[in-house]
Amino acid sequence: MELSKADEQTILTEILDIKEIILRMIYEAQSGHPGGSLSCANIIYLLYNHIMKIDPNNPQWEERDIFILSKGHAAPALYAVLSRLGFIEKEDLYTLRQKGSKLQGHPVKNPEIGIEISTGSLGMGLSIGVGCALTAKLDNASKYIYVLLGDGELNEGAIWEAAMSASHYKLDNLIAIVDRNGIQIDGSTEEIMALEPLADKWKSFGWEVIEVDGSNLIETLNGFERSKSIIGRPKVIISYLIKGADISFMQHTKEFHGRAPNNEEYKVALRELENIKKTILKGE
Repeated sequence: MELSKADEQTILTEILDIKEIILRMIYEAQSGHPGGSLSCANIIYLLYNHIMKIDPNNPQWEERDIFILSKGHAAPALYAVLSRLGFIEKEDLYTLRQKGSKLQGHPVKNPEIGIEISTGSLGMGLSIGVGCALTAKLDNASKYIYVLLGDGELNEGAIWEAAMSASHYKLDNLIAIVDRNGIQIDGSTEEIMALEPLADKWKSFGWEVIEVDGSNLIETLNGFERSKSIIGRPKVIISYLIKGADISFMQHTKEFHGRAPNNEEYKVALRELENIKKTILKGE
């Protein structure tokens, strides 16, 4: 897949817009998980805008692809993308985590606004994805099931039980994505429960492994396209990303895994995103 310079600028600036929305949602709620939401915002954006088969005017279209946000604490990223596509009203975004809101801190199943599955109890999303993929196979449905996992989430044994099951049933309509940002709630993934050699682990479970620089649009899009061409086995895309991406004081730190920015931090973060956007539009 190739992108023109103009297309690349448009995508990059729209992802920055998504990140602004994420920050505002969490700031106004004074609760949430900015680090992991920012790291995977581009993955969710690319899936919904360039990869998945969906219809915002018909959220429960029988032939739609399915997205499961297993790392449910990154819900603000999903809500922001769904809103830009018309699934969620913009004014509802800023009711995040409020009593009675449709948009809680972790996704609550509501297919009418594009939320397929309730998630947030880490380790469960891949098992749900296996069930969806197997159902699609049995129904002869032409659809893909995408499951976004956190790398810290891979500490959960249920992930590897699901990985064995997916391989056993040759679920080539199942595509997992690992947000490999290297940091979980208590610190470095490698210090808490080492994952490496991560690619070899997935391969040993019978999965096709694709590794991408998650910050590179072309590489990421090509990784998704390649994943759909592989027959006979489930696929996992290990996407190397940055916790708190594009915000200098949130990057590469556990501090903002689950802490909302204060007023001054919020203003600095917005300025930094705006400066990146100006640089992109100048073509620098």
